[in-house]
Amino acid sequence: MPNGSAGDAVVHGFPHLETVRASLTALYRRLSADGVRRYDTSVRATDVAFTDEDELHLGAQRVAGALVRHLRLPQARMIVSFRAMTHAASVELAAGPEYFIELNDRFRRHRRDVGAALAHEITHVLLHRLDLGFPDTGDNEILTDVVTAYLGAGWLLLDAYREDAVSSQKLGYLTPEEFGYVLAKRAEVFGEDPSPWFTSPQAYDAWVRGRAEAARDGLRPPLAGAGWAARHRYTKDRRQGRAAYGAPYAFEGAGPSLRVSFPCPVCHQRLRVPAAARRLKARCGVCESVLECEG
Repeated sequence: MPNGSAGDAVVHGFPHLETVRASLTALYRRLSADGVRRYDTSVRATDVAFTDEDELHLGAQRVAGALVRHLRLPQARMIVSFRAMTHAASVELAAGPEYFIELNDRFRRHRRDVGAALAHEITHVLLHRLDLGFPDTGDNEILTDVVTAYLGAGWLLLDAYREDAVSSQKLGYLTPEEFGYVLAKRAEVFGEDPSPWFTSPQAYDAWVRGRAEAARDGLRPPLAGAGWAARHRYTKDRRQGRAAYGAPYAFEGAGPSLRVSFPCPVCHQRLRVPAAARRLKARCGVCESVLECEG
């Protein structure tokens, strides 16, 4: 259930990055690389547009239907209503085929963000059907945001972020920059640029900052794209057979059998390759990415 409310102080940065990365790993493990590739296009802005001219309940049902189809939920009918509540939205998770979603009354007036609130709640239904979740409630909400964004509907949640000198609004549990990070990870895999869909300037700025953080994942040793300073540090650590504090890699074994483990920059599954001073390719068994390494 998105917890953002108008006027709440917006947290920035990447405080949930560890859980975000664990969520990507869990998603790939549950769906498989082929399953994730079924979501190769994001939901279209025209399919989830909702204006003041639309009839409230019919419009909400139409947007919900578009998101159900996008998330490939079979035989799932969403019944959408509005009421006064603390959270932005909630969903009743049951066996289906009907699911009841309640939206905060404020969405009667702020209809442009109905799609964002529904995207998070309908992803809850998807995860419920997939039996995918984390034990901790807070971590599970972060997982829901990550899956919403990575499967092509979460750009709506970032676009709902607006902030100025006197007011602010954010939906979801990720920070704006973390939403940008997940969208950038998706963009790297599918070659998709979400920036033209943002109507909020603050959302675009968060996307840029998240994209920069995501790019750093591919610039760490033993990946071949690492910079000179990082490579120099890695070479020194490899000779000693142990990683320096805070290094994104770890060594196992010794001598000719020395191996290095590191997170896949796509799904963050730990990979292990020989720590030989030569170029090699590593294939991730979870997301099937092929990575150029200098072991």
